Amino acid sequence: MKKIMSGNEAIARGAWEAGCTFAAAYPGTPSTEILENIAQYEEIYSEWSPNEKVAVEVACGASIAGARALCAMKHVGLNVAADPLFTIAYEGANGGLVIISADDPGMHSSQNEQDNRLYAPHAKVAMIEPSDSQECKDYIKYAFEISEKYDTPILFRITTRIAHSKGVVELSEREEVGFRDYEKNVKKYVMIPGNARIKHVEVEERLKNLKELSNNTPLNRIEWGDKKIGIVTSGVSYQYAKEVFGDNASYLKIGFSYPLPDELIRNFAEEVEKLYVIEENEPYLENYIKSMGIDCVGKEIIPICGELNPDIIREAFYGNQKRELYNLDVKVPSRPPVLCPGCPHRGIFYAVSKYKDIVATGDIGCYTLGMMPPLNVTDTVICMGAGISAAIGFEKVYKMANRRGKIFGFVGDSTFFHSGITGLIDAVYNQSPIVAVILDNRITAMTGHQENPGTGKTIKGEITQVIDILSIVKAIGIKEENIRVVDPYDLKATEEAVKDAYNSSEPFVIITKQPCALIKEVQKKRSGKYLVINQEKCKKCKVCLRTGCPAISIRNNNIVIDKNMCNACTVCQQVCKFDAIEKGGNF
Repeated sequence: MKKIMSGNEAIARGAWEAGCTFAAAYPGTPSTEILENIAQYEEIYSEWSPNEKVAVEVACGASIAGARALCAMKHVGLNVAADPLFTIAYEGANGGLVIISADDPGMHSSQNEQDNRLYAPHAKVAMIEPSDSQECKDYIKYAFEISEKYDTPILFRITTRIAHSKGVVELSEREEVGFRDYEKNVKKYVMIPGNARIKHVEVEERLKNLKELSNNTPLNRIEWGDKKIGIVTSGVSYQYAKEVFGDNASYLKIGFSYPLPDELIRNFAEEVEKLYVIEENEPYLENYIKSMGIDCVGKEIIPICGELNPDIIREAFYGNQKRELYNLDVKVPSRPPVLCPGCPHRGIFYAVSKYKDIVATGDIGCYTLGMMPPLNVTDTVICMGAGISAAIGFEKVYKMANRRGKIFGFVGDSTFFHSGITGLIDAVYNQSPIVAVILDNRITAMTGHQENPGTGKTIKGEITQVIDILSIVKAIGIKEENIRVVDPYDLKATEEAVKDAYNSSEPFVIITKQPCALIKEVQKKRSGKYLVINQEKCKKCKVCLRTGCPAISIRNNNIVIDKNMCNACTVCQQVCKFDAIEKGGNF
């Protein structure tokens, strides 16, 4: 049977076919759909973990206990999970252990463009890279086998194009491998210094065996064409190179990319007249080849920044050759990112925007868009959890430098569980009078509405314990008089909370509670409800436009609300001083 699948769907299918029984992840584009698809297989226990570090750790535990285990994350998530990754590299695996890193060249939805291929030699773990959906399925199965045979975790590295592009995949049946026996072995699984020193020697020996495998595995293969040009490549770059050169070049396609196949590379290089390396981002392959004393051309012509495509490669080799393109006589309007109509974050950002001396440290999520005009609230975004932690650093420096201002730190509910709790502990412990704003929209929204510890449901939709944010905040040590829980659709209450927080001299927390406006159940409740502007009452003061709601616009010199976009949150109605915004539909 054949089926059209994305790379993420194919990875999930491959894990199922391989007899995987355990999978964990934290959602992050472009990796999110891997666990969403794995969760559909009843034979595999699946969970959304609070963060990537926990996802790797629970997968490590499952592997040691004897299961074939998998965990998945986007590239920056592997930074969070680096601690267990480097140690499990020493301990090895019992059941096969595969750690998936979905990199994001071009930063379509990420804060940096790091190339996680560099993690493999750093952590001394084997690495595999597929080039299409079929390989995603097949290589995952191979990864589990290699993990068990060589006692190593496997770093399975994909990129956005591999994750989301679709192709025809030939399916197979599931192989039931069961569970390996677990035997207590403190020398293998307890990494005190004495044991770790011995394991490091074993890891180096393992790498020698893996290099021999790399030189002989079918995942690394030569495709002979014209030998005037030889191209070493991997991942989606292989597809781009094939599209540009076709049979006018020879290829060394690298699928098992750490350890790299030194003998295969040398043999290939000796057979071609000119050797090129085509790869996205860092010169990972290129640096290794040059370290072998082999002359090659790579980043001299291939850009290090951004995502590659066939046109970029074609221009790098042949100059600016114009291709015949289809032109549409349509002017497409620009669509900058913006908070959705009815977004519950809008009310708190609007209230904070009135204070010109507030510094707002932001975080990763929809609420990053608090930076956009006309709200213009967010000052910084670093990484998950830094919305609170960076605020503490700001506050300490402002105090030492005698600067006027109040520091607000913003995190979402999922981000708070991920890595915001420790920052808030720091604020209490080190007595930093910041204001931590926890935006609880009852879902992990930006990555596509995944459940989290605060929603009361698991990835499989099972009812579970709700982890209460308010209880955590109190347990950390925030005084009850310094906590406000508000509905951000209630502007008066929200503005009062911001005022109280602004005037506080102690750590302060505001929790906004209102579900994401795009949750299906929420949309059903609001269906048919919208707001309209009474043009006779409207003074065209444009205060409603300052909320930044995309449902409100100016047409023919009138302020209007698009009823098809309006989510009936009433924030605009509350800012209008002339009662010109009225309820419409079936309110």
